[in-house]
Amino acid sequence: MYLETPPRLIETRLFSAMPDKFRRKGVRTDWADANRPNIPTDSFIEGPSFDRDGHLYIVDIPFGRIFRIAPDGDWSLVIEYEGWPNGLKIASDGRILVADYKHGIMELDVEAGRVKPVLTGRNSESFRGCNDLHLASNGDIYFTDQGQTGLHDPSGRVYRLASNGRLDCLLDTGISPNGLVLDPTETVLFVAMTRDNAVWRLPFMRDGSVSKVGRFCSLFGTSGPDGLTMDAKGRLFVGHASLGHVFVFAPNGELIARIKSCAGPNCTNVAIGGENKDRLYITESATASVLVADTGGL
Repeated sequence: MYLETPPRLIETRLFSAMPDKFRRKGVRTDWADANRPNIPTDSFIEGPSFDRDGHLYIVDIPFGRIFRIAPDGDWSLVIEYEGWPNGLKIASDGRILVADYKHGIMELDVEAGRVKPVLTGRNSESFRGCNDLHLASNGDIYFTDQGQTGLHDPSGRVYRLASNGRLDCLLDTGISPNGLVLDPTETVLFVAMTRDNAVWRLPFMRDGSVSKVGRFCSLFGTSGPDGLTMDAKGRLFVGHASLGHVFVFAPNGELIARIKSCAGPNCTNVAIGGENKDRLYITESATASVLVADTGGL
């Protein structure tokens, strides 16, 4: 995973944890029964994304909730609805898009307090279970359709919804496709394949299709890579859902740093923030905590 220099260790600290008043202790959900059997689950946070005012939005999958966390760490409930919001991204124009496992790609209207559908299926078929999304600079939406796929069923899909409404299936052999991010040139798409315990690299051809797909990096553990983000230097930040770390890879695939959770082991998703874009915010879902690490020295 590295050539000569061992990866640097970066510690985290607690930014903010879900207040007790929002935790649904002792409440059973279908999502938890399927995805966290026999584990008490009073919440499961994911999908961190910052708005223009520095507020951090996150989702709570099993209870269909979206929260807004102020810069001082104060939580407020934006919406609770009948769905399983899994990924969330905020566009440069303020539009808030959600990958909902039950419903597909949705848009959140904060002022109206509702979500509305953007895309609920393909060719009259519902999605298997949308997981995460990434927004390109031209308005295209890349998203994963994970469902319950894995090594036993390598049929997860990666889609691109173009700004003109065209929907392309870029990949239909994914082993649990999860978080995804474009490189700074927007010519390569990286996709976390959770149950393959790897991140795949999808280069674009001139016609917009992908070819020569390969494994960019491989990891280990009872779960695998989950949320991804990338900085302006092309360094990939990989949240790992069972190892309690975010791993940082150089553009050549070499592991250059590991960011260690100060809370639980489920580092599910990541977002770059701070005035100088030198802080990494991490959703740690086992404890419903948002952690932060200083990455300016990388």
